[in-house]
Amino acid sequence: MADSIFNKRLAVYSLGFLLFFLLVCARLFYWQVVKGDELSLQARKQYDWGKVLAAPRGNILATDGSWLAASVVRYKLIANPSLIKGSIDSIVDSLMNILTTGDQKLDESKKSKIKNLLLNSKLQWVILDFRLDEELKRKIEDLKYPFLTFELEYSRYYPEDSIAAHLLGFVGKNEEGVDVGYFGLEGEYDLALSGKSGYIKYEKDALGLPILLRDLKEVDAANGVNLKTHIDKTIQTIVDKELKNGIERYGASGGNAIVLRPQDGAILAMSSYPSYDPARYWEYGNEYFINPNVSYSFEPGSIFKVLVMAAGIDAGVIDSDTICEICSGPVAVDKYLIETWNKKYRKNSTMTDVLVNSDNVGMVFVARRLGIERMHEYLRKFGIGENTGIDLQGEVSPRFRDKSKWSIVDQATISFGQGVAVTPIQMVRAVGAIANGGKLMTPQVVNSLSSADWEKDILPVESRQVISQQSAKKISYMMAQAAKNGEAKWTFLRGFKVAGKTGTAQIPIEGHYDKEKTIASFIGFAPYDNPKFVMLVTLDKPSTSPWASETAAPLWYKIANQLFSYLKIPPDNQD
Repeated sequence: MADSIFNKRLAVYSLGFLLFFLLVCARLFYWQVVKGDELSLQARKQYDWGKVLAAPRGNILATDGSWLAASVVRYKLIANPSLIKGSIDSIVDSLMNILTTGDQKLDESKKSKIKNLLLNSKLQWVILDFRLDEELKRKIEDLKYPFLTFELEYSRYYPEDSIAAHLLGFVGKNEEGVDVGYFGLEGEYDLALSGKSGYIKYEKDALGLPILLRDLKEVDAANGVNLKTHIDKTIQTIVDKELKNGIERYGASGGNAIVLRPQDGAILAMSSYPSYDPARYWEYGNEYFINPNVSYSFEPGSIFKVLVMAAGIDAGVIDSDTICEICSGPVAVDKYLIETWNKKYRKNSTMTDVLVNSDNVGMVFVARRLGIERMHEYLRKFGIGENTGIDLQGEVSPRFRDKSKWSIVDQATISFGQGVAVTPIQMVRAVGAIANGGKLMTPQVVNSLSSADWEKDILPVESRQVISQQSAKKISYMMAQAAKNGEAKWTFLRGFKVAGKTGTAQIPIEGHYDKEKTIASFIGFAPYDNPKFVMLVTLDKPSTSPWASETAAPLWYKIANQLFSYLKIPPDNQD
């Protein structure tokens, strides 16, 4: 009996022991196999310490080496919410009193975001704010909150505020909080400017101190590449100031200006208004960031006539003194009647007269002499319908219809700049080919790339010879007569060799042209026999007058007058 009871108890104990053993094995299997990798990673995190080393973004420099955009030391504000003791509301109020500086208004959304991050006690590392300067860092350190720390970063600094904002672009944060360049040079050269972040990693002991005898891995950060541009800060400042003043003076909704050196395609200045402050880009809408000089198109109107006239001269179908055989009155094209802008007609006008008087009928005569195929070919050679290749992010090219789809009406209207669209940079590049002897150059903003131990020049790029040097001289002289004796002659600077042309273009809307609103423009270069610059000025919807001769032309000459002095272009009393 006793043996039987003993055997039963032994069996129960054995079964219990077996079950316990199996439970322990199962638990060990779970922790070592199922959760092994995760636990190993957590263990390593307790002893491993790593930190990304920020790389200073490359600087963007003017042609004289001065800063247009630079990197300065700033700090990220980091918190460990798991260490917080005390009132969250009191902590947030103290931080916001420091972070809300000067005339800034209290940002309730920012306050709410910081509070929500600090309330999450499970988090051990969160970013509360970016781009803090030394003064703000010191004030926060004076609070002596043990759960706060700082991490070095670099922020963008624009010494000249909003000068050349559209050309420069700005630096913002992507979804991962990493600095990224957007628009302009910052966007186009983001990879080169960004450099390469470094990294440091070592083991730490239970007190969090580095174990120096263990493996230490460190990779230095590589600084971003510097961009030295062709931008002349003096010229850029003049253009920015006068364009803004001109927009206000003539009641325009906006405007653009480009100054280009025709010999090598160097962009000396580029400006657009309305503008924005790249250092505070987040305060502006997306519509402010797009550079109209490379991203928006317009119908050029009469400034386009110089390209068609140049094509006619180079093709040998006209010359500067060729007589217009149809200029005595309006000309019928299909079911349309082409008239001059002022309803005045001059029989036996020469081609120079046609350009001086901006005669639409005379341009139809040139187009007919050229023919559709040859006219289309020359405009293609001038770069119409293709990207210029300028080194700025966001360039577009409006569609240029294939010659097979041209009608005789298209041929006629395109000859005087209607029914065709261009970007400002395309127009400047094309006229630059006239100014430099017929060579079409690629516009370039950046002159060279450099780092601590190397420098690389960016050489000028010639796309092709569009017209002959002799043809370029002829059309340049004709443009000089247009500037001196055309509808904008009242604003012409006597004594200076300016070649130029006005353009007053109606704005197409919903299948027809607005009868009141225009885009006024003036394009020209000087001196016409040895050009130092080509400049285009456009004004959107000027309200004081729709005519370019009364708005864009005087603004062009106001800027040019200062360029003559700065570039040491002397007057020629024989002109």
